[in-house]
Amino acid sequence: MLKVALTGGLASGKSFVGKTLERLGCFLIQADLIGHEVIEPGGEAYQAVIHEFGGGILDARGVIQRRQLAAEVFRDPGRLAVLNSLVHPPVRRRIEQMLAACAARDAKGIAVVEAAIHIETGGYRDYDRLILAWCRPEQQIERAMARDHASREEAAARLERQMPLEEKRKYAHFVIDTSGAKEDTVRQTECVYEELRSIAQ
Repeated sequence: MLKVALTGGLASGKSFVGKTLERLGCFLIQADLIGHEVIEPGGEAYQAVIHEFGGGILDARGVIQRRQLAAEVFRDPGRLAVLNSLVHPPVRRRIEQMLAACAARDAKGIAVVEAAIHIETGGYRDYDRLILAWCRPEQQIERAMARDHASREEAAARLERQMPLEEKRKYAHFVIDTSGAKEDTVRQTECVYEELRSIAQ
């Protein structure tokens, strides 16, 4: 089975590319969603996160308020590193289990793991190919403002904390330019899918 890492940055279009690849026939695993699941009540990291960050991050039902947690850690790189050390190991274990299940279903299939920080963590080295969803920084800010109802300052601050997409280009086997119409992004993604299929056979 061909293992493909899909990455990008804030509002760069990687989820759209991932869903397009899934529609074309790839297995899609979304690391960000798994990250949400492991801090839900009963999740592998739930108790550890509460122990580290305190009960103030919980709502009345005992659910971790992700926005509040994010606001706390993104102001402090040290606290973000602590959170990552609690969340990433169970996320990696779940991804490994899901990849094994995909391989059992189709040994010649293509599994795409979508994650924002494949490159930053070094995890991209575990994959056969790396796809980057790319657009201009100004577009990232505008899209984040529209999607997240964020101010320009908030979106720009989030972008400032991420590795620039231009830097990520150096690592990518494929770059999909999402700056144009969605139809153009789909066309590029279809071309990449055809190349992946030829490699997977």
